[in-house]
Amino acid sequence: PMTRLKIGLCRKSLGLPLRPSLPVLHQLGVAGVELEAIGDLAPAQLSQTGRRELKHLLRSYDLELTALACPLRRGLGVPENQEARIDYLRQALSMSWDLGAKIVVVHPGPIPPDDAKKDDPRWINLNEALTTLSRHADRVGATLALETGLESGDALAKFLAGFDSAGLTANLNPGNLLIHGHDPYAAVLALRQKIVHVHAQDARLASASRGAEEVPLGHGDIDWLQLLAALEEIEY
Repeated sequence: PMTRLKIGLCRKSLGLPLRPSLPVLHQLGVAGVELEAIGDLAPAQLSQTGRRELKHLLRSYDLELTALACPLRRGLGVPENQEARIDYLRQALSMSWDLGAKIVVVHPGPIPPDDAKKDDPRWINLNEALTTLSRHADRVGATLALETGLESGDALAKFLAGFDSAGLTANLNPGNLLIHGHDPYAAVLALRQKIVHVHAQDARLASASRGAEEVPLGHGDIDWLQLLAALEEIEY
């Protein structure tokens, strides 16, 4: 039954600071909230005491943390400041375990196509970063969920199959896929073993006057009943 799906909200979609957002989320009746690991909630800023207090605060509003989102200025294939990015994500994975979500969502940047040269520096950087992070994820019992979009679900599934780790998974973003010309329903089936979290983001396909774009939920071209049926089929 579809009731098995737990609905959460990204706090940033409310446009409110953390504390004022919690009663609103509670009133909306959602089961959880996705927070961004930035500012006061950056792993380097939030002490163990702070993490316990945050968990307690969420619980007091009948909320759980669904995932930690980690926005990056650059993708994981870019060499500049790579060590700092890896360190930030490593700390976020540990914090996601502390907070009970055990999922960190990240845009890794473009994933090299199958025929990319294995000596391409971007490929090597991305591969090394994800190998390091997936090992850490396995060690702490969390998972790094790569946001879908730039590649087809099939291409991402093939890429993920190259890693021997349970700590590397996918965050399905159907709107992102549609904007980049990929089939979101086919992506669900291709990534059936890997999807741990879903963003209900809608998009409208390109028209004569404008390109493909993100739109409010229910105002785009995603057929949500078809998408939910696909998620049910893979037993998400």
